[in-house]
Amino acid sequence: MRGTPQQIIDKYNQLARDAQLSNDRVAAENFQQHAEHYLRLLSEAQREMEARREEQERQNRERQAERDRERAERQEREAARQSDPAEAPQPDVMDFTPTAASPESGLVETPENKGAEGEAAEKKEKPPRRPRTRKPKPASSEDASSDKGDAPEAAE
Repeated sequence: MRGTPQQIIDKYNQLARDAQLSNDRVAAENFQQHAEHYLRLLSEAQREMEARREEQERQNRERQAERDRERAERQEREAARQSDPAEAPQPDVMDFTPTAASPESGLVETPENKGAEGEAAEKKEKPPRRPRTRKPKPASSEDASSDKGDAPEAAE
């Protein structure tokens, strides 16, 4: 026999009616017992499925109730935070005044954050530069020969 449990039950009931019409009481009783057996199996399976469905519904209701409780708690906390300014998140206050970085602050001095004070302090620390003076050009060999050449002509 193939098919769903209900189809099997219907098939055995039909076989039992056919056996009863042919005056075969033993075969009719046998088919009725088979039909009753499958009917019990079907009702047990339906009870199990119903119990499983009810359990899932109960778990879903519990999960939904838990989510509702958590949502209500979050809303209460948010309302309390908004009503009490001390509970609200406070911003960090940082001092960005342009001063030399102290070793306690953990900051590193960079050219970008030195500013005008840093440049003025740098100039004070370095000694002033002396202006460059040019050295006189050494006499070249052409200059010397032209000077010598002029002198003999003058002597003549």
